[in-house]
Amino acid sequence: MTAIKERPILFSAPMVRAILEGRKTVTRREVKKPAALDCLAAGFEPAFLALPGNADLCPYGQPGERLWVRETWGVISHDFDEHGNMVDWKPDRPASAIREMRFGQGYCSGHVIYRADGEAAWAGDDDGGGDDRSCWKPSIHMPRIASRILLEITGVRVERLQAISRSDIRAEGLECLPELASDDVSLNYRDWYPAAWRELWTSLNGPGAWDANPWVWVVEFKQVAA
Repeated sequence: MTAIKERPILFSAPMVRAILEGRKTVTRREVKKPAALDCLAAGFEPAFLALPGNADLCPYGQPGERLWVRETWGVISHDFDEHGNMVDWKPDRPASAIREMRFGQGYCSGHVIYRADGEAAWAGDDDGGGDDRSCWKPSIHMPRIASRILLEITGVRVERLQAISRSDIRAEGLECLPELASDDVSLNYRDWYPAAWRELWTSLNGPGAWDANPWVWVVEFKQVAA
């Protein structure tokens, strides 16, 4: 039986929370592969890029394939009691137990925790406030064994960034505050979604990224058991 192909994908903490809450079911990523851009420049329809026979053009995969999520993470193996004695750490948040996972220059066992779930009080912190950022590891360095979120791709297409609808913005995980839908405020929710999407895209991709209106991969997904 052929194994299902899996690829890693990075998400920020707010987007991880949106996935876990069921609010985010799609992601957009700029089309950057030269072969795909060449097809578009030559006049091929965007739908051509997403055909099964052109799977090599999309770096994120095809329907039925899977994406495992990389997010900011850390490993806790032990904690200290009030007397300074080392004790086993008992998870107070979502955590993945691991054994002999490669970590830095060696191997360790313990629990993987995730920045999206909030800060943590790390053993040895001066103030116990959990603000020792060196204990958190960048998402790009997360190995497959530490990932807690697995997504199955349900659809792939290509469109212009600014062609997104309000319903698709909501599917991207953005959620308008309830009070903004009230007639008592000047900012209407219909205006909030496009503005929020533009702000998010710019924060992730830099100044001018929105105005460039690039072609983007639209990857729809559902969460499956990891």
